[in-house]
Amino acid sequence: MSTTTPEHDARVAQLTFASVYPHYITKVEKKGRTKAELHQVIEWLTGFDDAKLQELIDEKASFKTFFEKANLNPKAHLIKGVICGYRIEDIETQLTREARYLDKLVDELARGRKMEKILRGD
Repeated sequence: MSTTTPEHDARVAQLTFASVYPHYITKVEKKGRTKAELHQVIEWLTGFDDAKLQELIDEKASFKTFFEKANLNPKAHLIKGVICGYRIEDIETQLTREARYLDKLVDELARGRKMEKILRGD
């Protein structure tokens, strides 16, 4: 299994969702997708509605806290592929894998993939 380093995992855990979120919006909007679609994808993965997302942004929640509070979609394990040089399904550290799930969904949205495919058939 190719896995991440402890240093990499620690960096991911300490990142705040609030610091990454504007980049997600920019990425999807630049490709003609909407903030509402981004929120739909995030809610599918985490169970967070718009109000909960805003609360997590306001409290500058780390990815560690963000994913501890998430109710991860049971189909999340179907998210596969390479992101940031790592094969998602091979990442052993749960938090890092979950963060990469989110990155992968944002990428798929920005690349114009159909929403039903992004949401793994839901």
